[in-house]
Order: sequence, then C-alpha cells, then structure tokens
Amino acid sequence: MVRYLNIAQTKAELEKCLHCAAKPCMKACPVGVSPCDFIAAAKDGSWDLAAEVIYQQNPMGEICGLICPDTFCMKACVRANVDAPIRIPPLQALIMQKARLHNVAFKEDCASPNGKKVAVIGAGPAGFGAITVLLRKGYSVKVFEKENVVGGALNLIPSERLPREIITYEWRRLVQNSLLQVEFGMEITDYAALLNDGFDGIVVATGAQNFRMLGIEGEENALPYTQYLSNPQKYATDGNVAIIGGGAVAVDCAITAKKQGANHVEMFVRRRFGDMRITAAERQELLEQGIDITTMTRLTKIEKKSKKLTAYTVKTEFNDEGRLQDIAETLVPRANFSHIILALGSNGNSIKENDERIVYAGDVLNGGTTAVQAIASGKAAAEKLMAELTR
Repeated sequence: MVRYLNIAQTKAELEKCLHCAAKPCMKACPVGVSPCDFIAAAKDGSWDLAAEVIYQQNPMGEICGLICPDTFCMKACVRANVDAPIRIPPLQALIMQKARLHNVAFKEDCASPNGKKVAVIGAGPAGFGAITVLLRKGYSVKVFEKENVVGGALNLIPSERLPREIITYEWRRLVQNSLLQVEFGMEITDYAALLNDGFDGIVVATGAQNFRMLGIEGEENALPYTQYLSNPQKYATDGNVAIIGGGAVAVDCAITAKKQGANHVEMFVRRRFGDMRITAAERQELLEQGIDITTMTRLTKIEKKSKKLTAYTVKTEFNDEGRLQDIAETLVPRANFSHIILALGSNGNSIKENDERIVYAGDVLNGGTTAVQAIASGKAAAEKLMAELTR
C-alpha cells in the first residue's frame, strides 16, 4: 500500500535536517539528487523548487521516492548519529506527488537539435535515464519498447506499492519533447541494422536477461518471479506458497501471494534474517502479513506429485572462512506447496556488441539492481555514447 507522509510526519522529518556542508546524502545518491537542497526548499515552503531540484537529476523522482531502499541517502544521513536518519525517500515521494497533483511544469534547459539520432532500446528506468540526458543535449531519440507499456521491470512491482499512473505520468513528461519518438511492440535484436538505417548510436537498456537459477533437480517445476509477478492472478491459490530468495523482489512475491489468497506463505533464505537486503518497512510488512521466514536454509530438489510440490531443504551454516556450507543430516522434505517461486534476481548479459557506438545500461549490463541505480546507469551510458559521437 502506498503510504505518503502526513503533515505532522513531513514537518518532523524536514526539521531534522542538519544541512551538512559536505552533503553526504547527495554523494550517496546514485543519480546525484541533493536531499539537503530539496529539504531546505521545502522547509521554506518552496515546494515547486524542491521538486525542481529532484527532477533535474532524476526523471523518476516520485517512483524512486516510493521504492528506493534505505541503503543510499538514508544510510549516509548524519542525523543517524543523533537519533535516526531522515526518511528521505518518503519525503522525495511526497514532494514529487505535490508537483504531480499540481501539474508543475519543470524547466528543461535543452540544447538546440544537433542533427544526431540515437536509438534507445527499452523504456524502463535505464531507458528513462538515457533518454533524459540525450534529449537535453539536443539528440533526436527513438525508443523501441517490445512491450506495449513503458516502465520495464517497474511493472513487476505490485501496484499497491507503485501505482501505474505514476509511471505513466513521469513518462508523459518525456514524450512532450518533439525530439522523441516511440515505437511499442517492437523487439530489436539486430543493432547493426539500426546503425545502417541512419542511427548514429544505440543505448541498449533491455533489462535483465539472465535470471538466476538454483541449478537443482526439478527446478523446472518452479515459477520464475518475472512470470509470477507479470500475472499473479493466473497463479492465485488458497494453498501454500514457497518463495526462494530474501531480497525486495522476494518480498513482493510473498506479499502478493498472501494478498492473492494463499493460506500459508514461507520464504526460504540461505543467509541470516539480518542479511536480507530489504528495508525496515519491508520487514514490517512481512510481519504484518504473517509471512514465515525460514533462514539459513537451502533448497536441494523440487519434486512434483500430482499437482503439489515438495521442496527438499537443508540447513546451512557459516564455516571458519565465512562461507556457507550445508549441515550434515538436516535434509527435510517440505510437502504440499501449490507454487514454489524463484526470486533470486538476475545477472547481466555477458554478450556485447564490439562497437563503441553501442552502449549498455541498467540490468542488462549490471544484473538486477534498484530503479535508481538503473537510472544512473542509463545516464552514464548516454554520457559515454555522446562522448564517442562527438570525437
């Protein structure tokens, strides 16, 4: 459920800022947003200016405010040494929500058209980042998106956490630029053909391609998280569901399964509870939803009998070198699962075109990351391509 800060919470968080001269929060932000500056503007009542500070660095400011983890700006917040860090992402989300509801028009210091044309393949967060930079520098951009909607992996996040109208709204700001063209339902695999067709360069931002697997017997009986979250209604069940993984995507799968009617949802995590890469808010929601979390546990086999699945698990421990190892004689069959969902993340694509006019960004380059990291990667890819095209 989307939860914006209320008036009292907003005032309390704004007042906590120490306005550090070094701005560690900005340095910790992958896209370089300065919380110190947008907080100062908001405290002064200049909400539109606060939103402008965010937008100039992040074209998906409200989205990131809603889904960013607490491992970037919040982790760097000096206020943590006093009591608790400022809740920066929720503040950012609220500021950008105000701008959206008031339809604030942001300044766009765009260069004159430079006559160069770039293809951006993929309209997810990395694509957003690349498109924004290229348009501001006067490049004509054509986006090829294989789906019929924008957002990429953002569309796998439950709408209760990320309403789809916010993705649509932030995309609409981009398409107002006359230098931008978009073609939906078009999957591009022949990059050389695009270059021969008049494009000066290409940013490949197609998202994660290689999903992590367990490499165990019977794994074909499990559901990849992309398949499940793309259409959770198709897999609705009042039975038991197992989630394999301990990150944010695994949390989304677990909570979605519970809300889709599952009687019992259990997460299996190889490491300790404290090692799970999730936010405090996500941990709290798991507790509220009654999700069981079985830690220090590894799956060794999945077996299907009739329509039910059995997960064979073994307990793990850290050895003297700090590596995980199985504990002998702890193999246990866990029967009666309706679904076993693999939520282990993804790896980057190791196969790249050997052409400096083709650059890669986001999850296709780095594997599964956060939205804000993907945006930063898209911006960096655009800068790299522009440097090559202006030699």
